[in-house]
Amino acid sequence: MNSTKRHAIFACLKLANPHPTTELEYHSPFELLVAVILSAQATDKSVNLATRKLFPQANTPEKIIALGETGLIECIKSIGLYKTKAKNILATCQLLMQHHDSEVPRTREQLEKLPGVGRKTANVILNTAFGEPTIAVDTHIFRIANRIGLADAKTVDGVEQQLLKAIPSQFKLDAHHWLILHGRYICIARKPKCTECLLRDLCLFQEKNLS
Repeated sequence: MNSTKRHAIFACLKLANPHPTTELEYHSPFELLVAVILSAQATDKSVNLATRKLFPQANTPEKIIALGETGLIECIKSIGLYKTKAKNILATCQLLMQHHDSEVPRTREQLEKLPGVGRKTANVILNTAFGEPTIAVDTHIFRIANRIGLADAKTVDGVEQQLLKAIPSQFKLDAHHWLILHGRYICIARKPKCTECLLRDLCLFQEKNLS
């Protein structure tokens, strides 16, 4: 896909949604970190239901440690893998208290040392909490980047690196959210809603179907 078409894609997304953001509910980098750890293999809606119970009780590392594993599990047990996630959150809280003055670190290297935090989660924090122009490639972004022609890679890391090169610099800060939302609601896995898609005239998938 040429640079003119790539620019047009993100210009369209920006026009439709000038200020995109995550659908996870949070009020601090720490709350976002906990929410993103909980969101692995879970929907944002289910995470929000859990954090609406959790955060009024405990929204700092110290308060979650005080809540304890039993109390934490009581708040998040509606989410898949809640036992593992509870252990990871508690261990992360301990590390934040011991090594970061209870603050969420601002580098990928430090973030990835936290239990339950991989490259994708670190990228979400860097982008959404700290305004870094990163791309956190989830299943939606992986699918639509390859489908519409923004990337051509077989791995998550490959898609991330290709997108960082392909996305015009003025759109990189918000590209992560635009692509996730587009994949979540329009360019869905089965039967994408092409007739509703604002990118249909720019999409490689449409070109292949029409040829």
